[in-house]
Amino acid sequence: MRESEAPVDDERWLVVRGRRWRRQDPSLPEDVTRRLLSHLGRGRSGVRALRAAGEDPAPARRRVDLAKHGLGERGEPWWDQDEQERRERWKTALRDLDALDDTGTGDREDDPDDPD
Repeated sequence: MRESEAPVDDERWLVVRGRRWRRQDPSLPEDVTRRLLSHLGRGRSGVRALRAAGEDPAPARRRVDLAKHGLGERGEPWWDQDEQERRERWKTALRDLDALDDTGTGDREDDPDDPD
């Protein structure tokens, strides 16, 4: 990314109640953003459900962490990555997130009668 194309602070950070949060990578394709946000929502819901049940929310937190990395909100700042690194970041996150569903781990309870 050339210096003149570098994002300004307003594009990098969101301030909520005086706390600064990293914005998601603006170069994410819409379908990728949708998928990552879906995983993020499922992870957050899983954390709440597991905590309410008195269980360890770590598996659901893993989904949240992976989704946030894919979105560029955690890990190496997206503005310091080139296009290939950014693409690899979200592809890896989606692969790992989808694998949570394939292996039956993560934030959902497995139902032996459910074919999915």
